[in-house]
Amino acid sequence: MKETPKKQWDIVIEPQRSLFSVDFKALWRFRDLLGMFVRRDVVTVYKQTVLGPLWYIVQPLLTTLMFIVVFGRIAKISTDGIPQLLFYLSGITIWNYFAETFKNTSDTFKENQDIFGKVYFPRLISPISKVIGGLIKFGIQFCLFFVIYLYYMFFKEVPLELNWSLLLLPLLLILMAGYGLGAGILFTSLTSKYRDLSFLLTFIVQLMMYASSVIAPFSAVPETMKTYLYWNPFIHIIETFRYIFLGEGYFTWAGLGYSTVLMLIVLIVGVLVFNKTEKTFMDTV
Repeated sequence: MKETPKKQWDIVIEPQRSLFSVDFKALWRFRDLLGMFVRRDVVTVYKQTVLGPLWYIVQPLLTTLMFIVVFGRIAKISTDGIPQLLFYLSGITIWNYFAETFKNTSDTFKENQDIFGKVYFPRLISPISKVIGGLIKFGIQFCLFFVIYLYYMFFKEVPLELNWSLLLLPLLLILMAGYGLGAGILFTSLTSKYRDLSFLLTFIVQLMMYASSVIAPFSAVPETMKTYLYWNPFIHIIETFRYIFLGEGYFTWAGLGYSTVLMLIVLIVGVLVFNKTEKTFMDTV
C-alpha cells in the first residue's frame, strides 16, 4: 500500500514557549497587515476634518507659539541665545515622536480587543505599526522644522551649520521609538488589568516633557537639580538633537550611551510583560 503523503500546511500556529520569544518570521510574513495598519493610523486620524494632514503641521506650530508666549515672553526662560522659535520647535519635534508613540501603543489591548479575540496575527504588529506611523508624522514635522531652520540660516543670518553630528539623528529616532514602544506595551499590559492607570497617562507624558529640556535647556537648570535630571534619558536625546542642528546643547557620549542602555532595558521588559499578558488578556479586558 502506498503511504498517504503528509499535508504541508502554509501556516502553523504554535503556542508561545518563552516570554522572551519574538517570532520575527511571523512579523515579516504579516508585513502586508502591518502596512495596512500603518495606512489606517496615518490616513484615518484626520479623516473628515477640514485641514486633514495639515494638522500634523498646525499642532506643533500652535504649541511652539504658546511656549514662546508663556515660557519665553512671560517666564523669560533662557534659550541659550537660540531663536525661541527654533529652540521650542526643535524640542517639540523630537519629543512629539516619543509622546505620540507612547500614547498610541499604550492602548493596544483595549483598542484591538475585538480583533485579538477573533483573528490570529502576531500581536506586536499593532504597536509596531504605531511606531512606523509615528515616524511618518515625525518626517512631516521635521520638514517643517528644517524649512524654518533654513530660513533662519539664510535670511536671518543666524550662525547655523551642519556637521558630522548629523549622523546621530537615526540613533536618536531609534531611541525615541524604542522608549515609546517599550513603555507603551508595558503600560498597555498593566492597564489591561489595572484600568485606573490609563487616567494617569496624560499627566505622565506632560510631567516627563517638563523634565526633559523641551521648555528649558539643561544649562538653565539649577546646579542642585542637574545631578538628578542627568538620569533622565530624554534630556540627553533632546539636547543632542539641538546640538546637531543648533550647535548648542548638553551633548556627551556617556549620556547618550546611558540613554541607549536604558532604552534596551525598557524595551526588553516591555516585550517580556507584553508576551506574558497577551496569553490571558482576554480574561481581563
